[in-house]
Amino acid sequence: MDPPALDALANLKTLAVELGFDACHVTRADEAWEAGKGLAAFVAAGHHGEMAWMEETFARRQHPTAMWPEARSAVVVALNYGPERDPLASLEAGSQATVSVYAGNKDYHDVLKKRLKQLARSFAEQSGEDVKVFVDTAPLMEKPLAAKAGLGWQGKHTNLVSRNFGSWLFLGVMLTTAELAPDAAEIDHCGSCTACLDICPTKAFPAPYKLDARRCISYLTIELDGPIPHEFRKAMGNRIYGCDDCLAVCPWNKFAQATSEIKFHARAQTDAPALADLVGLDDAAFRALYTGSPIKRIKRHRFVRNVLIAIGNSGDADLVPYVLPRLEDEASLVRGAAVWALGQLSPELFAQEQAERLGYETNEAVRTEWQHG
Repeated sequence: MDPPALDALANLKTLAVELGFDACHVTRADEAWEAGKGLAAFVAAGHHGEMAWMEETFARRQHPTAMWPEARSAVVVALNYGPERDPLASLEAGSQATVSVYAGNKDYHDVLKKRLKQLARSFAEQSGEDVKVFVDTAPLMEKPLAAKAGLGWQGKHTNLVSRNFGSWLFLGVMLTTAELAPDAAEIDHCGSCTACLDICPTKAFPAPYKLDARRCISYLTIELDGPIPHEFRKAMGNRIYGCDDCLAVCPWNKFAQATSEIKFHARAQTDAPALADLVGLDDAAFRALYTGSPIKRIKRHRFVRNVLIAIGNSGDADLVPYVLPRLEDEASLVRGAAVWALGQLSPELFAQEQAERLGYETNEAVRTEWQHG
């Protein structure tokens, strides 16, 4: 490597810190790796569920150079989003909601991409090389690249674990045509620990290092656009957006630290908000409340569906009056979840309403909810 390239790399890592990134590592993007085989097995088993885009983009997703043949190096940056409090504590507050730590405030896509573009622009100007940036929205496997670059390792729950930041890192990638000296890859430090597998409420891990997304609460609350399967509803508890159980229980979090990035600090509407305050949101109110948040992307009908499942699990009969209006909701997905919630909180009232509403409900999924409660 010639001196200008070395200088550009040193300046790159210095600027990454100045821009607020907590880590910046480099790996080769054009070497063979095993991650593509893992992805192939994941898709072949149907573990991606309704995330059809994973199958549709598989050819480009299996290796960085499949998407950009000219890529030679990958610069992987990380931002710590460690929570200030135990993210599992709110699971005990039945009448309040639990929101995944990553969705506590601003959408990380926007925060990372703005900084990553600045980093890439500076590097391109200094090095004369081509660059492309990615933050979780393109067919690129960031976690295997991060592990290869030495930022951490993919634990038995398939997420990245860091010796310095535990489970709480947002990742961004800059691919470049530059031939950069790679950092050493991280090794697996999970050992015999199975805490992340044991805690999963829905048993979403068929084996260590393998995830069946169809059983994962993050998938169910965010990606799934239909009714939540009955077998998983009780296990959801009060989780209305994502699930942090497997991340939060990791012993390596003893080295984690709360994020210093104020844009990732939880807001009132994500910090154990009252379910009663969320279930009545119409579309305009939902969009206004969660503007700039990743929560906004699941749209109001999925969000209220999740809230109603949480209400059904709350055991709080005082929430019944908040459920009843949703039986008339314009979204059939919401009506179906309201039927289930009513059945959980007030079987007597459910029985009273059942016969009458079956008479005019036309949506098959909602009729099924009324029939089987």
